[in-house]
Amino acid sequence: MARIGILGATGYTGVELSLLLEKHPEAEIVFISSEASAGQELSSVFPRLAGCDKIRGKSLQNAASCQSVSVDVVFSCLPHGASAEACLPFVDGGARVIDLSADFRLADPALYPKWYGKPHPRPERLQEAVYCIPELDRAKVRGAKLIANPGCYPTSVLLPLVPLAKAGAVGAGPVIADSKSGVSGAGRKPSLGTAYCETNESISAYKIGRTHQHLGEMTQQLARATTGGLPLIFSPHLVPMERGILTVAYVPPAPGFDAAKVRQILSDAYANEPFVKVLSKAEGLPATGHVAHTNRCHIAVAEMPENDMVLVVSVIDNLVKGASGQAVQNWNASNGWAETLGFGA
Repeated sequence: MARIGILGATGYTGVELSLLLEKHPEAEIVFISSEASAGQELSSVFPRLAGCDKIRGKSLQNAASCQSVSVDVVFSCLPHGASAEACLPFVDGGARVIDLSADFRLADPALYPKWYGKPHPRPERLQEAVYCIPELDRAKVRGAKLIANPGCYPTSVLLPLVPLAKAGAVGAGPVIADSKSGVSGAGRKPSLGTAYCETNESISAYKIGRTHQHLGEMTQQLARATTGGLPLIFSPHLVPMERGILTVAYVPPAPGFDAAKVRQILSDAYANEPFVKVLSKAEGLPATGHVAHTNRCHIAVAEMPENDMVLVVSVIDNLVKGASGQAVQNWNASNGWAETLGFGA
């Protein structure tokens, strides 16, 4: 069994990751860290973990004190900026690191201050990282020592758009990605904007107009998928639910492509993928509740013939397929294991 460490285990993604790794047959959790809750047991911070055999009784440490622990794999759920400094010593020590923050997602260090407001803490290490959505790039992640786990919004946008871009199915004009996310996407740290009284019975747009940090990640990956990339307008919204992302991509089709052909491209691309389902026209449209607490993505296609527009709808659980589940899937892929290992699928 692989000896596993989890940095930042008391955030929402850290808890989801702990639950997944607790039942993974190849994982032995040897340390867990939390700066805010060091010295406590993880099950005392999150009582629903009290019955997890691999976690019960384990005391939380701070990240620095974990660097001397011998591990095979480290998952970092630390915040952007802090993660790079904390996890690189483990890479240097020979461990595989899967970083759930944004610290290694952007290949160009000049882009990091643009999207995250400060210089990258370790720009010289960016070229070592492998960015991977397994359904799109699994060949690249095999044997990788430093894996950049994708963001939640980018996962919901790139899974439908990349196969279409590669097939030449996207025409001129911008693609509009309109996304709605549950409140857990903002993290566990309290803030006025995510308080119950502020979000309940309300929906709000935020960071629109090319200001959301995930836009840099999305445009980078779309540029890698097709010459010149795709012009993308991304508009995120906060909805009063715990978890889930629903994205509607408004796609101007290239000449000769309609909704049926777009659906066929996506169906062919994901025909053998256990975590991605492309719905038939008869199956209708997906909802976040259909994929909640799973590592699945459901995709559907509709059209607006009068506007020469194809609509592609995707749904994921932002904490699982958008974060911790995809991290475990990436770990499985990096080892050449079945990517469903540990998911009970």
